[in-house]
Amino acid sequence: MSTTDPEETAGGTAVPDPTRSGRQLSLGEFGRNWGSLIGIGVLAVVLLLVAPALLSDFRLNNLGKYCCWAIVAVGIGLAWGRGGMLVMGQGVFFALGAYAMAMHLTLESGGPDSIPVFMILYDPLAPLPAFWEPFRSGAFTIISIVVAPVVVAGILGFAIFKRRVKGAYFAILSQALAVALAYLIGGTIKLTGGDTGLSDFKFFFGYDLNDPANKQFIYTIVAGLLVLCLLIAWQLYRSRFGELLVATRDAEERVRFLGHDPANVKLVAFVSAAVMASIGGAMFVPIAGIISPKEIGAAASIFMLAGAAFGGRASLFGPVLGALLLGYGRSTLSESIQDGWIYILALMFIVVTLLLPNGLASLPRRISGYVAARRSAPATRTVTS
Repeated sequence: MSTTDPEETAGGTAVPDPTRSGRQLSLGEFGRNWGSLIGIGVLAVVLLLVAPALLSDFRLNNLGKYCCWAIVAVGIGLAWGRGGMLVMGQGVFFALGAYAMAMHLTLESGGPDSIPVFMILYDPLAPLPAFWEPFRSGAFTIISIVVAPVVVAGILGFAIFKRRVKGAYFAILSQALAVALAYLIGGTIKLTGGDTGLSDFKFFFGYDLNDPANKQFIYTIVAGLLVLCLLIAWQLYRSRFGELLVATRDAEERVRFLGHDPANVKLVAFVSAAVMASIGGAMFVPIAGIISPKEIGAAASIFMLAGAAFGGRASLFGPVLGALLLGYGRSTLSESIQDGWIYILALMFIVVTLLLPNGLASLPRRISGYVAARRSAPATRTVTS
């Protein structure tokens, strides 16, 4: 059901190309099946071995933040790039994981039976809210980071996709949810810390966050999770589900005619992207040391989406590449140009989007196509003359 196979005719009959040799075919098959896997292995070596050996603690911590956004971007690539769902509200699921982790780290930092300082400031005699209490448990926190986005995205996606809401309406709805959640958290200062957010974490599941060795250990976890998410996406892309997802994106009615429910296909992709966003948010907290509505609202959601678009949303590595580059650009530009970095970053994004609509990941293919066209041009002129 692939929509990009050049050997497939309009009638659906595969026609072998006699000009292609058996060696070329085997190399092509190898590239399609294992090239991406080798790329994931190279990325794992760079992130897990090379970067810790070369970067300072500060730069490695920054790279950890970029990896958190890259985990979110992998999910966006699955839902948007492959599934055609413009998920503009990933900040919602990022927040689910981030606040679950932040609540646990806040209680852990305060010690047994502690109450967050900001709650005591408003009412010294107030008990800990009931929904905070389970997050004293590390196991409950880890489970909730995975289960909460499954439940929320499952209910939301089921209601949306079964009613066949898509396109701009889906994008607006998902974006509105992110805005609403940011306002809700900002307005409940006695329960969530409000616009100030949650910060001043001292421990991460028993590890002292002031110890550089522990910070590097947390970075290793984040980089490992990014590689794991890429492996999951790689397997999904080459599975029967991946073919159905692309077919749903390109010809939803035809998929329905063949006996499959496009809503279920999109729901799986949407929930998978939500879980990845939640994991990225959860790991962002111990690395950044803070979570606030600013990190989960409309602007943050668009930033996550821009990373996937910048790198190439439809490819496996494009979203990761875009998220890492935008994260690096955001940090370096804000250090040197505090007031104008956002405009420079936006200009770069516009230029790349205009010149490369499919992102930076499409650049090698465009270059090879240009070179092939240049090589074939003299032969064409000779035949014509």
